Amino acid sequence: MPPQTATILFVVGIAGLFWLDRGGSARPSKALWLPAIWVGINGSRSVSGWLGMSPPREIPGQLPETSPLDQVFAATLMLLGVLVLIRRRRDVTSLLKGSWPVVLYFSYALVSELWSDFPGWGFKRWIRALGDVIMVLVVVSDAQPTAALRRFFSRLGFVLLPLSVLFIRFYPDLGRGYSPWGNTVENTGVTTNKNSLGALALVLSLGTLWQVLRLIRDRNQPHRARRLLAQCTLLAFGIHLLFTAHSATSGASFTLGAGLMLAFALPFFRARPAAAHALVLGLLLSGSLAVLLGAEAEAVKAMGRNPDLTGRTEIWRDLIPMVPNPLVGAGFETFWCGSRVKSAMGTIGGFAMTNEAHNGYIEVFLNLGLVGVGLIALILVQGYGRAVRAFRRDRALGALLAAYVVTAATYNIGEAGFRMLCLPWFFLLLSVVTANRVISLGETASGLGRGLADRPCGSQVSST
Repeated sequence: MPPQTATILFVVGIAGLFWLDRGGSARPSKALWLPAIWVGINGSRSVSGWLGMSPPREIPGQLPETSPLDQVFAATLMLLGVLVLIRRRRDVTSLLKGSWPVVLYFSYALVSELWSDFPGWGFKRWIRALGDVIMVLVVVSDAQPTAALRRFFSRLGFVLLPLSVLFIRFYPDLGRGYSPWGNTVENTGVTTNKNSLGALALVLSLGTLWQVLRLIRDRNQPHRARRLLAQCTLLAFGIHLLFTAHSATSGASFTLGAGLMLAFALPFFRARPAAAHALVLGLLLSGSLAVLLGAEAEAVKAMGRNPDLTGRTEIWRDLIPMVPNPLVGAGFETFWCGSRVKSAMGTIGGFAMTNEAHNGYIEVFLNLGLVGVGLIALILVQGYGRAVRAFRRDRALGALLAAYVVTAATYNIGEAGFRMLCLPWFFLLLSVVTANRVISLGETASGLGRGLADRPCGSQVSST
């Protein structure tokens, strides 16, 4: 099929997905376009990349440069987001109080610039990292949060996932590229590398699965049949891309998250919410026993990885001793700056990897030390606990939030996902803040149930 014909068919198909998914009385705020654009850009390519402009060249040992166009675009979105949050300040204040581990983490990240070798650069990165928090708050503080989440997932998925398939199959110059080592061709879709494509498919497929399960369970939802068709089609795109990306970390994380969501949908868990703890604990214990009994190599092989996680264990072994201060780290987002980059490349044997440790916990350790790792653990623990509480009020949504927390914990074993502009990090923050929103609405109103998905949550919620 000629690429031009395929393009027309895909554009018509994308429009058809939006048409099928329309309906319902819910009308989330137009401000929801801000986080959709933010995540759409950060989850695919920069604005300059979409416009075909060459990105600034990164030179080891020098501070990386950012396109002025990308800086202005990001600053504009953040400014508009702040204006929205000012109008919703009462709800935003409540959400920040409930999500205090997130506030504590970002506060510590700012303080860490005091001992950084590159405080100016680190402060700029910290400001940019706040964009994730701003956009999460714009989504969750909507007057109709559940409807806003549905619309948010659909807007991203209906565009990015089909376009990724189009690029890979019909525009290989856009949808494929060479691995960092230059010896294999990998599918990238709308992103810039296969791991980013895997992460995109992971987070959007979990959100789509939530919508599918919700539509299957609730037969009274308006326009249920055509909306279910649209979401099932989108889920098929997501699962296809998980296989196409060949990202074992994303594939294993999706299997874990989807398994949790499907298990939570069973009557056993609906009647016994506390059993969710036992399920997650059992999965964690199984993984720990595999390591203790020496079975991790076979498990990794089954995932399509080498026993050393494609050289990752060697990278981790060499990088850990390079942290300037094990307690507090090098400073937020500044470990990979200056002479340490050249030193790291020489130490780890010239790997084409100059800006991450390929492990989220080690990456945080390098930048923020043991204190930062402890704060990440606090976010995960609180997020999981709040997700289970949300499960008792809205089972489908609570299962999704728990899945995002658990998959974030596992994804970061093989990839550095606790960092700014990274999709697993954004959706971890989204799950933590959303869980607090669900709990808050359940305590102040009548709960966030199916009926509230398509109407305002009451007088206590801003309608902006």
